[in-house]
Amino acid sequence: ISTNGTLITRNMAKSIKNRGISYVGISLDGIGELNDRFRGKKGAFEEALEGIRACREVGQKVGLRFTINRHNFQEIDDIFYLVKEEGIPRVCFYHLVYSGRGKGMMEEDISHEETREVLDKIMDHTLKFYRQGDEKEILTVDNHADGIYLYLKVRESNPERAQEIMELLEANGGNRSGIAVGAVDSQGNVFPDQFTRNHSLGNLREKSFKEIWTADNNTFLSNLRDRKSLLKGRCGTCKWLDLCNGNFRARAEAFTGDFWESDPACYLTEEEIGVKLKPEGKIV
Repeated sequence: ISTNGTLITRNMAKSIKNRGISYVGISLDGIGELNDRFRGKKGAFEEALEGIRACREVGQKVGLRFTINRHNFQEIDDIFYLVKEEGIPRVCFYHLVYSGRGKGMMEEDISHEETREVLDKIMDHTLKFYRQGDEKEILTVDNHADGIYLYLKVRESNPERAQEIMELLEANGGNRSGIAVGAVDSQGNVFPDQFTRNHSLGNLREKSFKEIWTADNNTFLSNLRDRKSLLKGRCGTCKWLDLCNGNFRARAEAFTGDFWESDPACYLTEEEIGVKLKPEGKIV
């Protein structure tokens, strides 16, 4: 369950656990008043925190969700302090995807340089937890450049460990929208993922999920599953394409109007992705 957590009392947490829910992700997109502004409700921060505490008290697996944006990216240190003080076992940092309610937040995303700084902070805090023997799950989500950035950073000081990261990235294969990920909305419409709402694959009222998912006459779905030759710009020529698989197509479409264009949230440099530029800045 993904929730703002404001209605999770101890009794509600017990009910969630008794129903066999494997995990509850509670969104906190800032400390105190900042989170309240995002939620449009005064006191939402404290209520969400009580929701996390209630889940932990009854033994329900719970974690914190934080979507990185222009207004809150400087609170990363504070979020890690909260995670430590509250004993929260899991925190997921989400990159902004320009879809749904995030569609109007394109200008609220942070710069590539700021993204790299945020990733460095997350890695530093994660290492501190590890060295202190504090086993926490720290994840970054919705930007497949993260794994490559981590690999390149670790390779500088620990090539053997970097190779282990590389093997994990190769096994994962990057973005799996339409391959190992799908989404169904409240009307029964099936999509390649929860963000790609402009491209319905079918409706469960008309066909079974199996029929929709395995249809061999759906050109869009077939292209998504074998997309590499269709990708344009930086994504199309990137040397890490096998590891990233073109990142998030919904973000590319929202930013450029072209589903197959480059994902604007990729913060890796031209040098890091092996792309050569002409003097006028165009890709060779």
